[in-house]
Amino acid sequence: MAKANGPVKIKQYSLEFKLKAVQLSSQPGVLIKDVAESLCIHPFMLSRWRKQVRDGELVGDPPPLQPQEAAELQRLRDVEKQFRRLQMEHDLLKKAIRFASERKMKSSPSSRQTGKPSRSK
Repeated sequence: MAKANGPVKIKQYSLEFKLKAVQLSSQPGVLIKDVAESLCIHPFMLSRWRKQVRDGELVGDPPPLQPQEAAELQRLRDVEKQFRRLQMEHDLLKKAIRFASERKMKSSPSSRQTGKPSRSK
């Protein structure tokens, strides 16, 4: 049973933080989930802020964007893409090894010599 410790505390983010997050997520080649992950927020929250900016509910000048921030997000995306590719290759190699070892086990009893001379015609 859950304990009732009083009201749940909800994190409040500043307008500047929200605008900066929206600005980062608007950069070409940057995914919303990557920005959200780097800022430790849920991607849905960032999507909601983006909608609020489009609808004019969040208005203000975002802080200046540092070029290294966008570059770091792009690098993170590239590294994750490479990691997924390497995981796929690793899984394929494991399957190939398992397949080869199973074939070897199946073929080994029949390929053994019995010690009996072979009959030739």
